[in-house]
Amino acid sequence: MRLKNAASEKAASRKAAWPRRRIGKYVGGFISIAIAVLSIAILVHTLAHINLAELQAAFAATSNQQILTATGLAAVSYLALTGYDGLALRQLRARVPYRTTALASFTSYAISFTLGFPLITAGTVRYWIYSQAGLTASKVASLTVIAGVTFWLGMALVIGITLLIRSEMISQIDHFEPHINFLIGVAVIVALLAYLVWVSIGHRKTRVQGLRLELPGFSLTLGQVILGVIDLCSAAGVLYTLLPTPRALDFFTFAAVYVFGCVLGIASHAPGGIGVFEATMLKFVPAPSQEALLASLLLFRIIYYVVPFILALSLLGANESFRRWRSLRDAMRRIAEAEAEDREDGRS
Repeated sequence: MRLKNAASEKAASRKAAWPRRRIGKYVGGFISIAIAVLSIAILVHTLAHINLAELQAAFAATSNQQILTATGLAAVSYLALTGYDGLALRQLRARVPYRTTALASFTSYAISFTLGFPLITAGTVRYWIYSQAGLTASKVASLTVIAGVTFWLGMALVIGITLLIRSEMISQIDHFEPHINFLIGVAVIVALLAYLVWVSIGHRKTRVQGLRLELPGFSLTLGQVILGVIDLCSAAGVLYTLLPTPRALDFFTFAAVYVFGCVLGIASHAPGGIGVFEATMLKFVPAPSQEALLASLLLFRIIYYVVPFILALSLLGANESFRRWRSLRDAMRRIAEAEAEDREDGRS
């Protein structure tokens, strides 16, 4: 009788949870559409007043030094991203050579940043590579989720610290009172510290996208936060370096705006946040002209998205060609060995 009651209660809770999940999906979808529509409106309004001659002049005004520095910072960001996978593999207790980790991480991020839908695109690329190293589909899915947590932890720390030390400057952007920004920053930092304490006390498990995960402990979580900050600050530095001078925002304030643009881009579900991220930057980053800022944004897209995307496709093609050649070479060797054994048997 007790078993029947427990089963009926469980079924009832599932039925009650189903409408809530549907409502959550509808609300999330509405927010995504609203963000995308607002961003498109801002972009259309901005582009309608763009002078192509001034835009071309803004491109020409970007120095080689700016481009080289931006390229170097993009490399640092992608290098930090390989650490995302490295920490996730340690948490999953999986041994994979770093060259495989670096290939899987770089190609999965470069492709998912451009195409969007990271759980699908990044997960597919990772599985293609990691499965050759013996990882199962469930471990690759868990790795993708843990790596995503690393990104959000770094984002939380960047936002929290920036709101604490640049509350007055950010108030000119979000129009909140400085003390409100400061309190939000305090709340974010306290939440992050609480999470660190929480995962430090025993083994913590959670369920994400149907996967039951054991969350990293204190040391790995701290590593996640540090890598997340390095990645985000390097990526923000790419665009900050390309901005026209003199820059109206200091780097810490700009980093907060950059992270905000990334969050809106993710919430919109637009591939790579394209359009939404640009609209956020055009709205909140002061610049000598819209043409100069737009030129910086286009160069940022090329350096941080387009070039790595092309390189990732090339590396995946080369890796697959090498794998097939190695399989063919092994097959030819086995055939040659079998023929040699047949000749030896014939002689005997």
